[in-house]
Amino acid sequence: MALPFSNTAGRTLERLRNAFIETARGAREVVGAPLRPDLPDDDIPRLRNRIDACLAGKGGDTARRARAAELGEAYLSLSPAGRKRFLLTLANEYGFSREDAMAEIERWRSTKAPPRELARSLEPPAARLLREFVGVPEGVKFVVDLRAELMALGKTDAPARALSDDLRPLLANWFDVAFLDLVQIDWRSPAALLEKLVTYEAVHTIRSWRDLKNRLDSDRRCYAFFHPRMPHEPLIFVEVALTKGMAGNVQRLLDAKAETHDAEGANTAIFYSISNCQQGLAGISFGNFLIKRVAEKLAGDLPNIKDFATLSPIPGLRRHIDDRLKNEGDGMLSPGEIASLVPVTNEASGAAAVRHLLDRPVWWEVPAIDKALRPILSRMAARYLTSTDERGRALDRVAHFHLGNGAIVERLNWLGDTSANGLKQSYAMMVNYRYKLGEVDANHGAYASGKVVASREVRALARG
Repeated sequence: MALPFSNTAGRTLERLRNAFIETARGAREVVGAPLRPDLPDDDIPRLRNRIDACLAGKGGDTARRARAAELGEAYLSLSPAGRKRFLLTLANEYGFSREDAMAEIERWRSTKAPPRELARSLEPPAARLLREFVGVPEGVKFVVDLRAELMALGKTDAPARALSDDLRPLLANWFDVAFLDLVQIDWRSPAALLEKLVTYEAVHTIRSWRDLKNRLDSDRRCYAFFHPRMPHEPLIFVEVALTKGMAGNVQRLLDAKAETHDAEGANTAIFYSISNCQQGLAGISFGNFLIKRVAEKLAGDLPNIKDFATLSPIPGLRRHIDDRLKNEGDGMLSPGEIASLVPVTNEASGAAAVRHLLDRPVWWEVPAIDKALRPILSRMAARYLTSTDERGRALDRVAHFHLGNGAIVERLNWLGDTSANGLKQSYAMMVNYRYKLGEVDANHGAYASGKVVASREVRALARG
C-alpha cells in the first residue's frame, strides 16, 4: 500500500504565519495597510519603511519582536512573485558592496573604536535584519526557509547569492551539533513526525507503510536532531540497522520481507541513511562528531553493539570514472588490466572496452564481464575515495562528511546497490565508513590536516 503524502510544507507555512500574526499584533498601527500579494511598484516604498523600522530597533524587545514578526507575516502573505520582489529588494538595497565595506573601514580608522565595532559595522543590514527574528516564535525556521529561497534566486542574481552566503555564518552559529536535541523515532512517534521522515528521506525512498514500519522495527533505530527553537522541524534523520557483522548490500539490508532479528544478538550498528531536512541549511556544517553522538547513544542503550559503520553511497564516483576513461584512455589501465578485457569483448580494447562493457544492460549479471571489470573499477573507486583536492578535502562529498566526523574508509562493496540510482551514482558500488569511538578525535585531526585514513584493504585496492 502506497503512503498518502499530505501537504507538510503547507502546514509548516500556516504555523509560521499564525505565530507571526500573534506576535505582530502590537505593530499594526505603526506599519499601515498590508502589502498586496504581488508587491507592485507602489508598495516597494512601504516595504522599505517597514524594513527601516526594523533596522532602527526603537523601543524595547517586545516592540522589536512585533515589528520583525509583522514583516515576516507580510512576507509569508505574498505570492511567489511578491516574495521574489521582496527578496530582491532586500538583497539589492540592504546588502553590502565592496565600496560600502571600504567606506566603513575608512570611517573606523578615523575613530578610536575597538575592532568589534568594525566587525559589527561590516555586517550587511539585510543580515542584521534577519537576526531580529531570533526572538520571534518560529523565527529561526523562517530565516532557514528564507535562505532556501535566496539560494534559488542566487543562481541568477549575484546580490541574492551574496546575502545567502552572508547568512551562512549566522546559521552555522545557531546550528552547531552541541546545541541540538537528539530524539529517537519509533512507530509510536507522532504521525506528523513519521510523515516528515517519509518526506525528507533523501537516500533510500520509503515506498510503503510496510517499508516505513521496517525502518522502525526492533532491529532498527531511527534518530532525529532538533534545534530548540525549531521543535516541530527535524534537521537531520539518521537511520540505523542493527546487524551481525558489517553489511555490504543495501537491497538485502532494506528488504522489508526479511526476517526481523533480535537486537540483543547484533554486534554492529550500520548507519545506512542520513538525510538533511532543511534546504536552507545546505552548505552549513552542524559541527563535527554528529555520528559519534548517535553512536554513543547506541552504545549506552545496547552494550552488545561493538562496531559502528555506515553503508554509504559514492555519489560522484561514476562521473569520476567516466571522465578518467574519456580523458586518460588506456593510460589509466595497467597492461594486465588491458589484457584481461580481451576475452570478454572483441568490439573495443583498453579504456574503450571498459566503456563499451559498462554500456551493456545489466552487465554485472554476466560472470565474465563482472570478473573483468571488478578489479579495474574497484581500484579506481579506492583511489577516488583516498584522494583529496587542492584544499585537502575528499573528492566525494559523502566521504568528506564522514571523514570530517572522524571515520575511516573501511571497505569497498562491489555491487552494493544495483538499483537504478546506485548504478547512476557509482556503478553499483558502496562503501563502509567505520567509526572507532576511541579513534574518532584522532581521525578527525588527521583529515583536518589533509590525510584520508583508510583500512589496509582499501589502501591495497588503491595501489592496484
